[in-house]
Amino acid sequence: MSAAYTVRVAGDAADRDACFRVRKEVFVVEQGVPQDIEYDAADGAGADTVHVLAVREDGVPLGTGRLLHGEAAAAKTGGDLTVGSLGRLAVTGDARGLGVGAALVRAIEDAARARGLAAVDLHAQTHALGFYERLGYEAYGPEFPDAGIPHRAMRRSL
Repeated sequence: MSAAYTVRVAGDAADRDACFRVRKEVFVVEQGVPQDIEYDAADGAGADTVHVLAVREDGVPLGTGRLLHGEAAAAKTGGDLTVGSLGRLAVTGDARGLGVGAALVRAIEDAARARGLAAVDLHAQTHALGFYERLGYEAYGPEFPDAGIPHRAMRRSL
């Protein structure tokens, strides 16, 4: 597979639908996360949510991620409105190893900086801790289950 892809903020309903298709493939089908907990109120086109999308040059979606900020992120960041929440990072199986995940994280961080945020928090599946550590995130707090999958909280200052 060609490694040529671009990452952009999901600008319209078609882009958001592509994000949701990737999430369904990775989280619901591959990892067995119940569909009714995969999607939430922050999945709309609200002012406090930014979806990012990686697409192959032929338009095939390869990955997605989401930044919550402001009130949408407050419950995940301990109420600190200077911290954004990175979540729903997913890369399709055939695109793994191409740098798509790292490119999505950097795009989310860029979106956070553009909104004046000082840091980004995330809840990483424990098998992905090394990936996020290589991108500058530090784990804190105890391991906890989310959708039956072990996670750790992580943060990176911007």
